[in-house]
Amino acid sequence: MAATLVGGAFLSATLQVLFDRIASQEVVKFIRGRKVLDTLLTKLKTWCLTLSKVLNDAEEKEITDTIVKEWLDELKDAVYHADDLLDEIATKALRCQVEADFVTSTSKVCNLIFTSFDQFGRKLESKIQEVVDKLENLASQINAIGLREGVEGRSSQRVPTTSLVDPETIIYGRDDDEKAIVNLLLSNDVASNNHPCVIPIVGMGGVGKTTLARDIYNNQSVIDHFSLKAWVCVSKEFDIPKITKNIIEAVSSETYNTTDFNIIQTKLKDCLMGKKCLLILDDVWNEKGDDWELLSIPFKYGTSGSRIIVTTRNESVASIMRPIQIFHLNKLSEEDCWLLFANHAFENGKSDAYPELKKIGEEIIKKCDGLPLVAKTLGCLLHSKLNVEDWNKILKSEIWSLPNDGGNILLALRISYNYLPSHLKQCFAYFSIFPKNYLFKKEELVQLWMGEGFLQQHNKNEEMEVIGAEYFLDLVSRSLLQRSNGSKLCFLMHDLVHDLAKSVSSKFCFRSEGDNTNKIIDKTRHFSYLRTKYDIPEKFMALCKAKNLRTFISLEMKEDDKNMEFYLTKRVLHDLLLKLRFLRVLSLSHYCNIELPESIGDFKHLRYLDISFTGIERLPKSTCMLLNLQTLNLSGCKFLVKLPKNMRNLINLRHFHISGTSIKNMPIHMGRLHCLQTLSKFVVGKDIGFRIEELGKLSNLQGVIVISNLQNVINSTNALEAKLKDKEHLEELTLEWDAANDIISRSEREVLNNLKPHTSLTKLFIKNYNDTSFPNWVGDRSFSNITVVHLNSCRNCSSLPSLGQLPSLLDLFVFGFDEVVTVDADFYGSGSYTVTPFQSLKILRFKAMSKWEEWSPYHKEGKDEGAFPSLQELYLEECPKLSGSLPKHLPSLTELDIKECERLETPLPTAPSIRKLQLRNCNDALLKELPPTLHDLTVIGFENLESLPEGVMDHNHCVEKLFIHKFPVLKSLPRGGLSSPTTLKYLSIYDCKELDFPMYSSYSSLVGLIIGDSCNPLKSFPLDIFPKLRYLIIERCSNMESLSVSEGHHLTDLLQLKIKDCHHFVAFPSGGLSAPSLSELEVSNCPLLSSLPENMHTFLPSLQFLDIIKCPQIESFPEGGLPSNLISLRISDCKKLICNRMEWGLQRLQSLKRLGFINCDPHCWDVKSFPEEYLLPTTVTHLYITGFGNLRTLDNKGFQHLTSLQYLSMEDCPKLKHMPEEGLPVTIPNIKIITCPLLTKRLRRKKGKEWRNIAQTPFIEIIERNTSNKANKLSIDGESRRTFLS
Repeated sequence: MAATLVGGAFLSATLQVLFDRIASQEVVKFIRGRKVLDTLLTKLKTWCLTLSKVLNDAEEKEITDTIVKEWLDELKDAVYHADDLLDEIATKALRCQVEADFVTSTSKVCNLIFTSFDQFGRKLESKIQEVVDKLENLASQINAIGLREGVEGRSSQRVPTTSLVDPETIIYGRDDDEKAIVNLLLSNDVASNNHPCVIPIVGMGGVGKTTLARDIYNNQSVIDHFSLKAWVCVSKEFDIPKITKNIIEAVSSETYNTTDFNIIQTKLKDCLMGKKCLLILDDVWNEKGDDWELLSIPFKYGTSGSRIIVTTRNESVASIMRPIQIFHLNKLSEEDCWLLFANHAFENGKSDAYPELKKIGEEIIKKCDGLPLVAKTLGCLLHSKLNVEDWNKILKSEIWSLPNDGGNILLALRISYNYLPSHLKQCFAYFSIFPKNYLFKKEELVQLWMGEGFLQQHNKNEEMEVIGAEYFLDLVSRSLLQRSNGSKLCFLMHDLVHDLAKSVSSKFCFRSEGDNTNKIIDKTRHFSYLRTKYDIPEKFMALCKAKNLRTFISLEMKEDDKNMEFYLTKRVLHDLLLKLRFLRVLSLSHYCNIELPESIGDFKHLRYLDISFTGIERLPKSTCMLLNLQTLNLSGCKFLVKLPKNMRNLINLRHFHISGTSIKNMPIHMGRLHCLQTLSKFVVGKDIGFRIEELGKLSNLQGVIVISNLQNVINSTNALEAKLKDKEHLEELTLEWDAANDIISRSEREVLNNLKPHTSLTKLFIKNYNDTSFPNWVGDRSFSNITVVHLNSCRNCSSLPSLGQLPSLLDLFVFGFDEVVTVDADFYGSGSYTVTPFQSLKILRFKAMSKWEEWSPYHKEGKDEGAFPSLQELYLEECPKLSGSLPKHLPSLTELDIKECERLETPLPTAPSIRKLQLRNCNDALLKELPPTLHDLTVIGFENLESLPEGVMDHNHCVEKLFIHKFPVLKSLPRGGLSSPTTLKYLSIYDCKELDFPMYSSYSSLVGLIIGDSCNPLKSFPLDIFPKLRYLIIERCSNMESLSVSEGHHLTDLLQLKIKDCHHFVAFPSGGLSAPSLSELEVSNCPLLSSLPENMHTFLPSLQFLDIIKCPQIESFPEGGLPSNLISLRISDCKKLICNRMEWGLQRLQSLKRLGFINCDPHCWDVKSFPEEYLLPTTVTHLYITGFGNLRTLDNKGFQHLTSLQYLSMEDCPKLKHMPEEGLPVTIPNIKIITCPLLTKRLRRKKGKEWRNIAQTPFIEIIERNTSNKANKLSIDGESRRTFLS
C-alpha cells in the first residue's frame, strides 16, 4: 500500500505520485522475480520517505536560506528523475499489453513480454541506482543544513463555501474616486482640446486600480451612456497592432484576418465610427508618446463623448496621454482595509463575536499596508479558522519582515501559498509558464494538469477531470484566480499573484521572454513561449541544456488574430524535440508549416499533444504508439483528411478534438477507447467497426459532438445503439446527413427518433434531414435546458416542429425548409400548453424558405397577449412568397432585418424599442411608415422609388445612420425638419446614379460620408458645407471633377479621405488641403489627376498612410515633399511619378516603415536592378515589390543600408534571377517569393550563389500560381502551391 504523506510541501504531492507508481500493478508485476530491481525500488521509496519528513521545514527556510533552496532544488530534480523512470516501467508494461492483443498464442505473449522486459530492465537498473545514490547523498546533508523533522505541515483543508458577497461587486473606500470618474465619463462639459478624453488611474501594484476601473465599467449609468464598451489588458508589451485587434474583437463579433496595420486601424475606425465609446486600457507601461498617438487615432472617429480610462503604475505613462485629469489611487485606510479583510475572514463580515481574533486581525491589517489585494487574500486564507494559534502564525510569520522590492506584497502573498495543500501548490506554480494577463479556460488548464500528472486520483471511480475542476475552483475561492471581466468562461491571475507563482516555481518552470533563454538550465522541466509570426532557431537553442524537459508549449495572448499565419523553424520538430524524450505536454498550435516526424511515437511519456489550427496533412502511423496520450487536439486542421488506422491503441485517450478537420472516415473500432470523454466529431460509416454503434460503447462522452454522414445508418435500430439518451453530460449535439443526398427517406424519421439525446442538452443542430416531419422529441418541453436550436436544410419537411414551449430557448434559426407553406399554431405548441410561446426567445431567423406564404399569428383564448415577448432580433431572408401579416406586437424588438421578401406588404410590427431596420429588395409598401425610434436604417434595392419618405429626416425621428443602396431612379433625399438640425451622422449612398446630392444645412452634422457609383450630377464637392466630417470616400462618381473649400477654411475634423475610380477628377482645392488631423489619404484610378494637394508637408502634418494608385499624370510629389510623420506609402502604376523617383526625398521620412511598389502594368517600372542606392530610407521594415516586368536583380547597394528590414515580398517579377550579391540584411526573418519562376528555379536547388545569399534567412516562402488550376496537396483556393525552403 502506498505511503501517505503528512504536510503540505510542494514536493509532497509529487512524492505521493511516486509512491503510487511503485505500488501500481504494472510496476509490481515488472519487478516480480527481479531481486536487484526490487531492492533498488525499496531503497528509493525509503529514502524518499526519509526526505519527506523535512520538506515542510525546508520549504519554509528556502526563502531566506540559499543553501536550503539549492538542496531542495536538487531533491526536486532527483524526484523528477525517479518519476520518469517509473513512468517508463509503466509505459513498457502498457505497450506490451497492447502488442499482446495482436499475438494469438499465450506462450508467445509471455515470451515477448519477458524478453522485452529483461532487456529493458537491465538498462533501467543503473539509472535507478544513480537516483538512489543522489537521494542518499541529499539525506546525508539534512543535519548539516539545519533541517528538522516533524515541523508542522500547513493545513490542507479547502476553503469552505462562503456566503460572502462577491468582492468584485463591493469596493471599500473608493466611493469618492468612483463618483468623480463617473461624473467625468458622463459629463458633456469637459474642457479638453483632445479627443477622445483620457482619464488615467495611477497607483502602485495591488492598490486596486483594476478593481475600481472594473466597477466603473459595470456602473449602470455608464452602461446606459455608452453605445460601445471595450476592456483591453495591455501590460508591458505595447504592441499597437495587437492592441488594436483586441479592441476590434471586443467591440465586434468578428476576427479580422489581416496583418496590415493600415487595414486594422481602418477596421477599428469603422467599428467606432459614430458611436460613443468607453475604452478601458488596463495596466499600461509604455512611455512613448508617438505610440500612444498612433493607437488613439481610430477613437477620433467616435463621438465627442467617448472616453478612455487607463490604469498604470507610472505617472509618466499617464502624462504622455495629455489627460483631462489624473486620478492618483491611494492605499486604503486601515478602516476600509479592515472591512475588506473581515468580509472575507468572517461569515457575513461579523467580527464582534470573536474579539480576540478581531484584535489579532487588526494587527495583521497593519501589515497589509493598505493594499486591498493582500487584505482580500489573507482574509480568504483565514476564513472559518477560529483558532487563535492559526491567526498568530500569520501575524508572527518571519516572512512579513523580509525586504522586498514590492514592499512585502509578494512575501505576504506567499503566506497564502504556504497554506495551500500540496496538490494545489504544483498546480499553482504551473501558472508561471503563462504570461501575465493570460486568459485561462478551466477545461484547457485541467487537461494540461492531467497531462503533467498533477491530479491525484484517490480511487478509480473518481474522474480526473472532476478532480481537476475542483482544484481549479479551489484556487478561485482562495482569490488566486478571478473571473475575467470579458468572458464568463475565462479566468485570469492578478499580476502580483503571478509574481508569486513565478517565485515558487523556481528553476523548474521557464517562460521565454525577450532574450532570457540563456537562463535555462538542466533542471528546467516546463517551458513556454509566446508565439510570434516567425519563430526562428535562435529562440530555442538554449533548450538543448534542458534534456529532461516535460513541457513545451507555444502560447498566444487573447488579442492574437486566430487567422494570422505563424511559422516555426523545422529544426524544432526535426532536431531539438527529438532530444527531449521525456516530454509529457507538447503544444504547437497555429503553425502553418507543422509536420510531425515519424519518430513522434518514441515520445513514450507524452500525455498532451496539441497541433490544432496547423497546416498538418497527416499524422504519422507511430502516433498510435503514444499509449499514455490523454489529450489529442487536432481542431481546425483543415488539411487533415485521414487518421491512422490503429487509433484504437490509444487506450488512455480521454479528449479527442477533431472539429474543423476534413476527416472523411473514422478509424476502425473507436468504441474501444473507453476512457474517451471528448469526441468532437464522429463520421458514421457503413461497415462493422465504423458504424454508429461505436458511440454506444463510449459511455463517458460529454461536451460537444457532431455526428455526420447519418445517411449511412441503414437500420434505425442501429441508431438506438448509439445510446445518446444515456449520455447526460452531452451539452451540444449536431446531427448531420450528407447535403448531396436529397432523396426523401422514410427511415430518417425513425433514425432521428432513436437518436433522441438526454434532456440535459443545451444546444441542438440538425442539418440536411430529408424526411417530411420531425419526431415528437424535437421541441418537447422536457428539454428544459435547450437554449439554441438550428434546423438547417431540411428541404422535404412541410411543417416546423413545435418549438414554442421550450422554456429556455434563446436562439432559433430555421433555414432551407423548401416545402413549408404555412407556419401555424403547431409551431407555437399552443394546442398542448398554456405557457406563452417562445417566452425566452431573443433571436429568431428564417432564411431560404422558398414556398413559405403565411405566418399565422398566435391566438390565446380570453387574453390579448402575443408570442415572443422577449424577442430582440428578427431576421426574414429569402422568403419570396411570404405575404400576409407578421407578429403584430413585439415589445422587446430592437433589430428587424427583411431581405428578398418581395410580396410582404404588411405594416411593420409594433416595436417601441426598435433601433435598427434593414430592408433589402422588398416591397415599397414597407417604407410607408417607419418607426420613429430608429437609429440605424438600411434600404437596398428599391428600384422604383424616386424619393424617400420625408418623415425619415423629420425632427421626431432620430436616425443617425442611413445607408441607401441600389436606387436607380432616386432623385433626391429628404430635406429634413427645418426646426432643428438632423441627427444624421453617417450617410452611405451606392448605385444611385440619378441622385442629386443634398447640399442642405440639415446634413451639416454628418461625420461620415460614402458616395459610390452615384450622384452623376455632382461635379464639385464642397467640403466646407460639412464642418464635422471626419471621413469621406468618393468612388466611381463619373462626373466629379474636383473638391472645393472656401479660402482659409481648415478641415479640422477630417481624418480620412479617399478618391477612387473618379475618371474626371482633376484637382484638389487650390492652394492645398488644410486638414491638420488627416491621417489617411488615397487617390486611386484617377487618370486625369496631375498633382497631389499642395503644401502637404505643412497642411497635412498628421498624415500617416498615403496610397497613390493608377494616377499616370502625377509626375512628382508637391514642393516641400511628403509629411514627415508618414508611416506607410504605396505607389502603384504611376509611370511618370516613378520616372522621377530619385527626386522623392524619402530618406528624410524617418517614420516610414512600410513601402509598397505594387503594379498591374509590368512596364511601369522599366528597371533591371532595384532599388537604387539611397532611394529607400533606412527605417523601412516591410518592402513589397510587385509587377516589375523587366527586373533582373535586386541591387546590392540599394539593400545594404536597409538595416531595419524585416519582411520582403517579391511578386510577379518574371525575369528576376539574382538576389543581392552580398546577401540581404541579417535583420530579415522572412522572404516571400510569388510567381518569380526564374528565381524560384535557382532557389529550389538549395545550392549555388543565389541560395547562399539568402540561406541564413529563417523563413523563405515560395508560392507558385497554378494556371491549370489543378488541386495539389498544398493548394490555396486551388490556385497556388506553397513551399517552405527553410
